[in-house]
Amino acid sequence: MSARDPLHDVLGIGFGPANIALAVAFEELAPDLSVRFIERKPRAAWQPNMLLAGSDIQNHPLRDLVTPRNPRSRYSFTNFLFENGRLYEHLNLPLHYPLRLEYAQYVSWVAGFFASRVDYGRAAQQVELVEAQPQVPRHYRVTTAEGQVYRARSLVLAPGRTPHIPAPFADVRDARVQHLNHYLPALEAAVAATGSRCRVAVIGGSQSAVEILLHAEQHPGVSQVTGYTRNFGFRQKDTSPFSDEVYFPAFVDTFHQASPANKRRLRNELAATNYSSADIDVLNQLYLRRYEQQLLGGDRLRINTCQEIIECAATADSVTVQARHFLQGTVQQGAFDLVILATGFLDLGDGERQEPCPPLLLGVAGDKDALAIGRDYQVQLQGGLPTYLNGLCESSHGMGDAGSFSLLAIRSQTIVDSLLGQFEHGAERQRHG
Repeated sequence: MSARDPLHDVLGIGFGPANIALAVAFEELAPDLSVRFIERKPRAAWQPNMLLAGSDIQNHPLRDLVTPRNPRSRYSFTNFLFENGRLYEHLNLPLHYPLRLEYAQYVSWVAGFFASRVDYGRAAQQVELVEAQPQVPRHYRVTTAEGQVYRARSLVLAPGRTPHIPAPFADVRDARVQHLNHYLPALEAAVAATGSRCRVAVIGGSQSAVEILLHAEQHPGVSQVTGYTRNFGFRQKDTSPFSDEVYFPAFVDTFHQASPANKRRLRNELAATNYSSADIDVLNQLYLRRYEQQLLGGDRLRINTCQEIIECAATADSVTVQARHFLQGTVQQGAFDLVILATGFLDLGDGERQEPCPPLLLGVAGDKDALAIGRDYQVQLQGGLPTYLNGLCESSHGMGDAGSFSLLAIRSQTIVDSLLGQFEHGAERQRHG
């Protein structure tokens, strides 16, 4: 190990909200640890390609990066507003939840305090286990796509979840078919290529699908936008305060301790709190726009329900989508200049819409159908070094790990506490070895 490759206590892979919250927790709870983060993007940015005008977040603003763990922290959303001179103006907004644009600014603001601990433009490509050597303990070696090498006694992975690409689209390699992660740049490219006569298809029934339909329908470069959902209609999200207890720390305990059968039962019962559903405000907007269009005799906005996509094919002129109405059995085909897949993300596991392991850990995970994830978010890999998954554990920990901010602060504390315990145990073992 060269002097240019220091051995860190912790290497965090990814620097989105989950690991930004973790950086705050390390500073406040374990400032003596040597911690480094790498991030493939050139800067900290939260959902930059989905910052649609007027869109808001779906969690209470106090469930931010730190407040549930430490309400006195300087890194709270409230302090962000105060330090940027917008507290009273924000409190006066006629909104239930903050604008997504402002929350994205908050995330970047917090990330800025940790710039000295983050290397941007570094995409982790390979993780290897390095056996102990004289004066050097067993550790991980992480190599980036750019050729840099990082060494650490433990890893915390927060790379974001893998996009779910449904079967009809899986083999289509065309820039005009994109997951929602790439929506805004893909739309601008398609509008430019079509001379502002872009035909857009949106696949899915989620909050993001509805927001994209509303945005595309208002875009001056879009001539037609069509939504496809396999449901009878776009469904309202379950926002009952009883259902929202899935974002309580106590529910994480309950869910993690449940049997596999009961985990599946809970997930099926609670799916509408997060999946294939949207908030009532955007549903009302979409329904009103469709009705207003009918009054004017237009067809710029089309909503196709009960649709099962059976084929997608790309030609030089367009991308064609073929769908079957599951009630009537009729098949229709549409030609588009851009197809956006608002189809969600993969979870960890061995079932449908799941992957057994984060791709980055395949080399050290061993031959397992699925990873066993502890309550402290730790996974046991070859070599036994502390390894944690930050924001990838919905199948084992419940809805709070489904990309929500609600449990970021508490999850960060759990990981930091566990790591401190691991290091103290290791040091004690060396003293008495």
